[in-house]
Amino acid sequence: MIQSLLIANRGEIACRIIRTARAMGVRTVAVYSDADANALHVRQADEAVHIGPSPARESYLVGDRIIAAAKSSGAAAIHPGYGFLSENADFAQAVIDAGLIWVGPNPDSIRAMGLKDAAKQRMIAAGVPVTPGYLGEDQSPERLRQEADAIGYPVLIKAVAGGGGKGMRRVDAAQQFSEMLQSCQREAASSFGDDRVLIEKYILSPR
Repeated sequence: MIQSLLIANRGEIACRIIRTARAMGVRTVAVYSDADANALHVRQADEAVHIGPSPARESYLVGDRIIAAAKSSGAAAIHPGYGFLSENADFAQAVIDAGLIWVGPNPDSIRAMGLKDAAKQRMIAAGVPVTPGYLGEDQSPERLRQEADAIGYPVLIKAVAGGGGKGMRRVDAAQQFSEMLQSCQREAASSFGDDRVLIEKYILSPR
């Protein structure tokens, strides 16, 4: 039985985990950036550790700081919630290598299915029907626009490392593409530390 748990997330996600852990008699440790110093999850946890400046890429996405917070607070395990580092296989492995318990899928499973492009490629290789789209490595705006034009609008731009509903933009016409691409990439970089995207046909009537 885990005695103490660090939640590597914030907001409602962290609050839900804290409530469940408390009901199980598990001590909780929150982490927070400058912007979240007075957030509810910080107040609800048994202990809270500051991990950096407000931008997520300088705090919640810095795995070394999360692991250091767990060690300094005496937490035995890390729960990533969803989003941020929850689908980062290297972080999951680093947690395990640090002698901590990783509350989530094993790193190999994350590598296989955590990134949307790799997951779709596995499905294609297995003969599973997938939504038409572009999964290529060329991430230049020009190439992405060409692929969207070829697929036909409307399309979805999706963050490869996305999760929790973040990093998705619907594009209904070619003239919207550049703006939506930039918006999606900014959110992906901020939320997941990875601005790569894929393009999919948006299915208006799936049934």
